[in-house]
Amino acid sequence: MRQTEEEVMQEVDQGMEPTPTNSNLPLRPADFRGLAEALDYAAQGATGANFYDGRGNLEAVLPYSELRERARDAARRLLGLGLERGARVALVAETTPDFLVFFFACQYAGVVPVPLTAALTLGSRIAYVNQLHGLLENCSACVLVAPSGYEAYFGGAGEGLGLKFCGTPEAFAELPQADVELEPLKGNEIAYIQYTSGSTRFPRGVLITEDAVLENLTGIARHGLKLTSEDRFFSWLPFYHDMGLIGKVLTPLSCQLSVDYLGTREFAMRPRLWLELMTRTRCTISFGPPFGYELCGRRLREGDIPSYDLSNWRHAGAGAEMIRPEVLNAFSDLLAPSGFRPEAFLPCYGMAECSLAISFAPLDERFAIDEVDADHLSRTGEAVPASELTDPGRVRQFAMCGEPLPGYDIEIRGADGNPLPERRSGTIFVRGPSVMSGYFNEPKVTAQVLSADGWLDTGDTGYRVGNSLVITGRTKDIIIVNGRNIWPQDLEYLAEQQPEVRTGDALAFSAPAADGSEMPVLAVQCRLKEAAERADLHARLQGLVSEELGIRCTVELVPPRFLPRTSSGKLSRSKARQNYIESQARKEREAGRMPVRERATG
Repeated sequence: MRQTEEEVMQEVDQGMEPTPTNSNLPLRPADFRGLAEALDYAAQGATGANFYDGRGNLEAVLPYSELRERARDAARRLLGLGLERGARVALVAETTPDFLVFFFACQYAGVVPVPLTAALTLGSRIAYVNQLHGLLENCSACVLVAPSGYEAYFGGAGEGLGLKFCGTPEAFAELPQADVELEPLKGNEIAYIQYTSGSTRFPRGVLITEDAVLENLTGIARHGLKLTSEDRFFSWLPFYHDMGLIGKVLTPLSCQLSVDYLGTREFAMRPRLWLELMTRTRCTISFGPPFGYELCGRRLREGDIPSYDLSNWRHAGAGAEMIRPEVLNAFSDLLAPSGFRPEAFLPCYGMAECSLAISFAPLDERFAIDEVDADHLSRTGEAVPASELTDPGRVRQFAMCGEPLPGYDIEIRGADGNPLPERRSGTIFVRGPSVMSGYFNEPKVTAQVLSADGWLDTGDTGYRVGNSLVITGRTKDIIIVNGRNIWPQDLEYLAEQQPEVRTGDALAFSAPAADGSEMPVLAVQCRLKEAAERADLHARLQGLVSEELGIRCTVELVPPRFLPRTSSGKLSRSKARQNYIESQARKEREAGRMPVRERATG
C-alpha cells in the first residue's frame, strides 16, 4: 500500500521526515577502535534511524547526530550511579529510539549493555518476570532500563538483586549527571553481552569484544553485502537477537547508512507492512528468517501485489534457521510482478557466538541449491548429489550458504574430532576474528565449545561443497533410529506437504519410549475439528513416515499456537521435547490414580 498524499502531509506538518539515505560522508565501513567512535563519525552526517508504528505511520526519527548527544547525556547519568567500568546494564530491547540511546550510552560510559528479551504477550506476566529475573541474576546486572508499560514487571524482576536503578527512560532522565570525562569502550573490552535464543538450552550470555564485533561488521559491509552509500536498511527483527542487533542496528550505523524499523510484534500482526514500507522507503537491504517470508506471503491478498514496488530490494537476506529453498522460491514467484528479483535472496550462516556472520552466498546470483540422496545421507553421512545416481532415493534440497568471510576457517568434523572431506556431513567448527571470548560466568561450558586455539564448536551440522557451506541442522536435534541419523526437518517436511498443515506447524524430536530407547515424535498443529478428519490426517502421517523413511513414529496432533518458540521466534525442539515428556509423565500419574476397574476396561 503506497502512502497517501494526506499521510505524507500529516508527517510533514508534524515535522516527521525520515532521515535521508545518503549521509554525504565518505563511506567508512566499520574500521573503528570502538562502537562509540563509529557513532562519532556517523553523527557528522545526516543519516539515522526511523521508527514506524503498527499502521505504517512514521512514529519517531533519530538522526545519528541526535543519538550521539542523547547517548553521551545518558552516559553521564549512568556514571552518576557510581558504576564501575565493565558493569552490566540490562536493557529491555523493545524497538524504540530509547534502546539505541541506552546501548550507546553504555559504550560512552565504559559499561556493558545487555539486551534482554521484550515481553511478547501481555498474558504471561509471571513467566516473563521469572525469565527477566533469571537473566538479570545471570549477568549480575547493576541497572535495568525498560520502556513505559513495563513498570508492573520491575518489582518481581529486580527483587533481591540490589539494582542501583530499575525504571523507565523517563525516570532515568531525572538522575544527576557525573561531571567526568567519558572514556568509551574500545579494543579488547567487552562491547555487549548477547543472550542466545535458548533454542537448545537455557540462554547463555555471549561475550563479544569491541574488536570482534567491529571486525565482523567490516566483513559484512565489505564482503558479505558490499555496501554502497546508496544503500538503506529495513528491519522488523528484534533488537535482542543477533541478526536484529548486529545486522540491523550496528551494521547501518557503523557504515553511516539510514535504517527504518518496524516492531517485531507489529510485523507479526500485520506482516504485509514489511512490503508496504519497503515500497515507501525504497530500502535496499532487509533480512529475515525463512518463516518471516513464508508468513508474509501467506497473508498477502492477490489484489495487494500490484501495489508494491520491490525493485529496490537489492539483498533479501535469509538466515537464523534452516533455509528451505521452496519457501524462498514461493515468495519470489509470488512477488515477481512487484519487481522482486529472485537474485536478491541471500542465504547466509551465522550465530551470536561469532558476533553474527560467518558466510554469505554470492551476491546478485540466484541462490544455489544442492540436491542430495537423503536416504544415503541419513545412513552414511555422505551428501551424494542426486544427479550422479541412476536410481536416487528420496531427494532433499539444501540452500547453499556460500563461502566464509575472509579470515575465517571452517572445518567439518566427525564424531572422533577429525576433519571430514568434502560432502561428508559432520559438526561445523569455526575459527575467526569475531568469535566470542566465552559465555559470561560459564567457564566450564565455554571450555566445552571453545578450544584454546580458537576453534568454536557451533553445534550445527553440515558439509562442504568446494568452499561453500551447507547447513543440515543442529547436532542435538538429530534423531537416531536403529543406527540411522534421521533429520527432524525430514519429518516436518512430510507433515507440511499435507493440505491441512501450514509451514511451521510441525516439529519433530526424539523422546524416551517405554522400553528406555529413543523414539521419534512428530507434533503437528491441527486446525481440523471433525474427529474423522483428524483420524485420517493422523493415519496418513504415520503411513508417510513409514513409507518415506522406513521408521515408526509417534504422531501428536496439537492445537494451533501450541508449539513452543524461542525468544527470537524459532520453534524450540528442546522445549517441545521437555513439554512432551512432562505431559506423558502426567498421563502416567493420572492413569496410576485411576480405579483398577477403570484401568482394566480402558
